[in-house]
Amino acid sequence: KDIVLLDVTPLSLGIETQGGIFTKLIERNTTIPTRKSQIFTTAADNQTAVDIHVLQGERPMAKDNISLGRFQLVGIPPAPRGVPQIEVTFDIDANGILNVSAKDLGTGKEQAMKITAPHKLSEEEIKKKIEEAKKYAEEDRKRQKEVEIRNNADSMIYTAEKTLNELSEKIPSDKKENIEKLIKELKDELKGDDITKIKSKTEELTKAIQEIGATIYQQVQQESKDSDDTIDADYEVKD
Repeated sequence: KDIVLLDVTPLSLGIETQGGIFTKLIERNTTIPTRKSQIFTTAADNQTAVDIHVLQGERPMAKDNISLGRFQLVGIPPAPRGVPQIEVTFDIDANGILNVSAKDLGTGKEQAMKITAPHKLSEEEIKKKIEEAKKYAEEDRKRQKEVEIRNNADSMIYTAEKTLNELSEKIPSDKKENIEKLIKELKDELKGDDITKIKSKTEELTKAIQEIGATIYQQVQQESKDSDDTIDADYEVKD
């Protein structure tokens, strides 16, 4: 009987995301040809371009992996962070050629790059990279966790500031002052290296914002009870 030898990706492939994290799209030992897409978004308000940094390796942090190239997708319409949808696609053909594309789903704008030899590495080099990932696994996990805590703190600050902006008139002044104080304290903690304090302050701010949400919800419920007018809403249920 004939034996069919299947080609596989020797190392994982992905891109760099917020805080320098390596986000894998195609895992190591995936049979080729293969194709994988994932949706990403912007990290800042009114961001009109995204940098796509393509990497190969097994470590959680981008800087510890092999850079295969980078390109920019420009012309994204200004919008609040988290609104644009950028579809990143990794496509490896039977010859091992990697095509990476980034498409703004809102406008249809697309940018791509072709990497003809994504793994010009010897068996020995590949083995070394895998062993390195095992050796530094604990240290890497800790660093990744720290970045995720920082990213989470940054998102919470954004949410809190947006809440204060949009619901300013409905928030009692004492609670508003407390949130402003917590935002400042968390921003100060982010300048330092005490991850425990950053996490703790993020949790404090999250709790304060959730309490505001509950207060406003109760206000709205009370207002609707006090109102004698009942408004019928017509809405269509979609299967």
